[in-house]
Amino acid sequence: MHSRPLLVLATFLLGLVALCCAACVGSSPTPLAPALRGSIGVPHHGVITDAVELPKQGAGYRLLRSGGARWGTAGLVAAVQRAAAEVARARPGGEPLLVGDLSARYGGAARGHRSHRTGRDADLLLYALTPDGRSVRSPGFVQFGPDGLARIGDGAADPASSRPGAPQYVRFDVEREWLLVKSLVRSPDAHVQWLFLARWLEALLIEYARALGEDPELIWYAESVLLQPSDSTAHADHLHLRVACTSDDFLSGCLGGGPHWPWLPAVPQLVAPSDGDLAAALLDDLLPGCAAASSRVAAPDGAL
Repeated sequence: MHSRPLLVLATFLLGLVALCCAACVGSSPTPLAPALRGSIGVPHHGVITDAVELPKQGAGYRLLRSGGARWGTAGLVAAVQRAAAEVARARPGGEPLLVGDLSARYGGAARGHRSHRTGRDADLLLYALTPDGRSVRSPGFVQFGPDGLARIGDGAADPASSRPGAPQYVRFDVEREWLLVKSLVRSPDAHVQWLFLARWLEALLIEYARALGEDPELIWYAESVLLQPSDSTAHADHLHLRVACTSDDFLSGCLGGGPHWPWLPAVPQLVAPSDGDLAAALLDDLLPGCAAASSRVAAPDGAL
């Protein structure tokens, strides 16, 4: 019996198994892959099981829309709740954080989004002020410019009253937005991978943090994860939070979809068997006794 045909067969079988596993990860758990659970796949191609629902309102936040995509991983939901509550405690009396879409109950394609499919994404609208500095509820997805102002319409009502007027503006609330970013970056639940935001708004936040004398390491964390995306809008109208796979997630089908920052939990390092051992194990399952015979032919008298 010759070893080469057996190894060729084993290589073919390994490729077939890998193809099947890739197909499972890209779709959903099946009886053939029961270990796939939680956040499965990458943010733009995947699903979620065991999702946690973000309540319609809580300390310091409200959902922008009452129905639809408000499901995520336990870590994502906890991080949003904690960050909103911390901002509310630090600056009481302000308007709540408006939270946009997370993911659908079981993930998958989400209307209006390329990602938001695996429960690891959340859209957080930006905190806003009137031009004279009063906290005002976010008027929605409005574009803030490099000067920190967003125009909300011609002749619209003053956002802090019912008085009609000339073209109205709101101002980017840099102070509360930095408190939100700070909480998310430091959160034990979030494991923030990205905070997508327009570069000019990031500049305002980082400048404010430096002027405040924040810890340089914290600022470095924030600068690392704050990013203007290159494949979508600049994100000048909301902050897009994306959390990383946890160590357990990696073992259950979660794929990275981005860098693994050094401060995130370590990725499990699985020790793979050698090609020869794996091929022998497969062949022994398929053709009992062949693997042992193959090893004797390939390495007589124990020689390598």
